[in-house]
Amino acid sequence: MRLGIFGGTFDPVHYGHLLLAEQCREQCQLDEVRFMPAGIPPHKTDVKISSGKDRVEMLRLAIAGQESFTIDERELARSGPSYTYETLEELREEDSQRELFLIIGADSLRDFPIWRHPQRILAAAQLAVVNRGGEPMPQLDELISLMGPEVATRTHLVTIPGLELASSDIRKRAASGESIRYMTPRAVECYIEAQQLYR
Repeated sequence: MRLGIFGGTFDPVHYGHLLLAEQCREQCQLDEVRFMPAGIPPHKTDVKISSGKDRVEMLRLAIAGQESFTIDERELARSGPSYTYETLEELREEDSQRELFLIIGADSLRDFPIWRHPQRILAAAQLAVVNRGGEPMPQLDELISLMGPEVATRTHLVTIPGLELASSDIRKRAASGESIRYMTPRAVECYIEAQQLYR
């Protein structure tokens, strides 16, 4: 069982997230990609985010019909900031036979050495690192010099077509009444309108 873990606020989920997840599923030969909406992201404690209920419902609408995509709400149930190493170690304890792949963007890879317990993350999971938009793949030399050669053997580089979408831009557009059509699935767009999110 090869399980991809894709964390984020998903506020809202958009086509960039879905394309990234699908390409990781295919290129890393994952049996399942589990979307893990964050409760209180440590790096966004000063940013107002939508309720966990709304973000989960938007994810449900967005991934409907793709049986390999699931949602795990454990981080929403935690009090205080959620750390990746805790989640991965919990998943390892639940089933040590699964191979875990942590899905992150190439921009996050630059900051990986200063994450909370990066070595414990690497011990629990391999990294599936995805390029952003049309940007080139990251070089691993600096990461190897900071963390040792093991990081290279546990990192898979995933290429996706250039697609520049950001949840923050979608929130701004929704707040100002601009169109978000074709940036997020139609069902998610309708949910945002019905719930008056970001207004």
